[in-house]
Amino acid sequence: MADPLHLPGAVAPAPSEAMLLARQAGRGDEVATGRLLRLLAPRLRSVVRAIMGPAHPDLDDALQLALIGFVQALPAFRGECDPAGYASTIAVRNAVAARRRARVRESGRDTTQPDPGHTETPDRIAAARARQEVLRELLADLPPEQAETLAMRVVLGWSLDEIAVHTGAPVNTVRSRMRLAKEAMRRRIEADTGLAEALEVDP
Repeated sequence: MADPLHLPGAVAPAPSEAMLLARQAGRGDEVATGRLLRLLAPRLRSVVRAIMGPAHPDLDDALQLALIGFVQALPAFRGECDPAGYASTIAVRNAVAARRRARVRESGRDTTQPDPGHTETPDRIAAARARQEVLRELLADLPPEQAETLAMRVVLGWSLDEIAVHTGAPVNTVRSRMRLAKEAMRRRIEADTGLAEALEVDP
């Protein structure tokens, strides 16, 4: 009986545009590199922006470092995952590191303004902004591996299995890092009654 996964004459799905460009860029094709960066830059900007805050003064620098890091890592890209995910992992690491450096410099807090077209109530907007700020501040305090895992789970929405694939860590290690990050966030909330009220949780 023929293997249903390997039927005679079966055609493998065609690689995506990003995958083709990544392979060419990894071989030093500058044109492909430019096209790939233009294709993925909006996604990477969204990742960096979510982690650092849209008004963070170092946002553009962190994005540039993420793009440079991605290009430098392309020769090692083996095509085992989507290039966008590969690039997002690098963006997360750069954004977390940039946020940590900014925290050390005490460069100020996020000054995000609400979206004028947002229909949420002021209380909900305040709570959402408080949650985002807690996450961003926590990412600056956590060990890098925990911070990256938390960002990939919350910002990128990846499953633990997906995080394991992109970081090269066993799933149990990813699960442990996620647990430690959540415990750190819980301690942060419990230590600040006002923060607990803003987040609508019981300390």
